[in-house]
Amino acid sequence: MNEIQIETAQNISIHQNAAHLGDRMLAYIIDSVIIWVYSILMILLLVYMDIDFKDMWSLYLLVMLPSFLYYVLLETFMNGRTVGKTLLSIRVVKLDGSTPNFSSYFIRWIMRIVDVVLSSGGIAVLTILLRGNGQRLGDIAAGTTVISEKRKVKLQDTMVANLTENYKPTYPQVTVFSDSEMQTIKELYRSARVNGDHKVIISLSEKIKEVTSIVTDKSPLEFVGVVIKDYIYYTQEL
Repeated sequence: MNEIQIETAQNISIHQNAAHLGDRMLAYIIDSVIIWVYSILMILLLVYMDIDFKDMWSLYLLVMLPSFLYYVLLETFMNGRTVGKTLLSIRVVKLDGSTPNFSSYFIRWIMRIVDVVLSSGGIAVLTILLRGNGQRLGDIAAGTTVISEKRKVKLQDTMVANLTENYKPTYPQVTVFSDSEMQTIKELYRSARVNGDHKVIISLSEKIKEVTSIVTDKSPLEFVGVVIKDYIYYTQEL
């Protein structure tokens, strides 16, 4: 699984794992089955209703509209996910750290005609393999990629973390926080990094500075990380 670096407008680097090609293909198969089942059911419904042939085509186009717009609608209203993507824990994100808007999803959807439909997925697979950052042609055009939200549980995800023997803390002021407060900070920080939500990290940084009166030129991402390590260092020493 390739790691990609997302550079936000605030110059914060957030590392994410590009979705595995196998996960993207399986998500595509799941979504295709859903579209196929829906289409079959709608056709059977129209046949059962015994509608006049002249009216049937207009009704057919109407009931088939959701399946036609499946990807662009679901990704827009499900924050970059479809049913398949949700089950495989993958999501569409922007490479600049911002939230994709409708135009981003629309471009990906239009380019799907070239990437997937006309080439039977061959162009999409080839582009993803060559680019190495989870982008097919539609993603390149829209400035997006697909990331994996799966994560391995590591020791650093608990409150106790291994610090190097020669670790030197920077901010003794962090001891003003309680264990529960620091645990909340750590969970928000971890979640924000996983989801690429740089706004949360910036808010955490500003709140910590407000409470501790710390002045620093470190980036919000680096600053909050150091604060957490410093707190662990001082509380282990107590």
